[in-house]
Amino acid sequence: MAGVFWYDGTWSTEEPKVLGPMDHAFWLGSVIFDGARAIKGWAPDLDKHAARCVASARAMLMKPTKTAEEIEALCREGIRRMGPEAELYVRPMFFIRKGLGAARPDPDSTDFILAIYDSPLPNWAGFSAVMAPFRRPMPDMAPTDAKAACLYPNGARASAFAAAQGADNAVMCDAMGHVAEFASANIWFAKDGKVVTPASNHTFLNGITRQRVIALFKEAGVTVEQRTVKPEELDTADEIFSTGNYAKVQPCTRYNGRDMQIGRFATQARELYWRWMEAQPKVG
Repeated sequence: MAGVFWYDGTWSTEEPKVLGPMDHAFWLGSVIFDGARAIKGWAPDLDKHAARCVASARAMLMKPTKTAEEIEALCREGIRRMGPEAELYVRPMFFIRKGLGAARPDPDSTDFILAIYDSPLPNWAGFSAVMAPFRRPMPDMAPTDAKAACLYPNGARASAFAAAQGADNAVMCDAMGHVAEFASANIWFAKDGKVVTPASNHTFLNGITRQRVIALFKEAGVTVEQRTVKPEELDTADEIFSTGNYAKVQPCTRYNGRDMQIGRFATQARELYWRWMEAQPKVG
């Protein structure tokens, strides 16, 4: 795939080789990233993604070497380099090179790298999902308030479980057995004209796209219930959909073997998001 990469003051079209087997990030997973989007020149909520990148680094005991403003400026430059019509994934990352003793990361060895690469948006066609047996951890079990690489293997196990069942994605619960999110996005459902999404309880990432859609629904007069969700509620939902940076808004058209229609709230969420995005200035 085509991409541009920034590391140590230099732009390149080839992936920089930055880690070795003795680096803390390589063998103990001290890596955080954020995922933003550029869509034909628009970079929705890029400032929030840059700010979350810095916050995630601090939550992982790192000492960020770039400010949110500096990260945003680099992202904008990279987006411009990829051309005005590109659909891109924008991934700034912090990682730790050295450890203090056996496992503790050395904050002073924090490093930064940026990857921006072609990533076409998925079609508006729907996806299938099943409930998976893997759960999101509690805040005292893992750095759940960071977008940390170490959180993703369990989601990958859930995704593999779903694939083995012939589904595209998995629903994961938290440690208390309540619905948390999809393995790779935040989850929403509607029932009897009401829109519901699990309340943020620090077991899953309170997504930037999730927050944006909540605000857009509010402006449009749609009430969103943020509350505890029981798994069985999904079995009788009128519609289920996802929000996330990669695909923005996507409808779930089959859940646990039950076919579902693309619903009016998923459609409205997508339309509201695109209308808001296209009203923003493009990356200049």
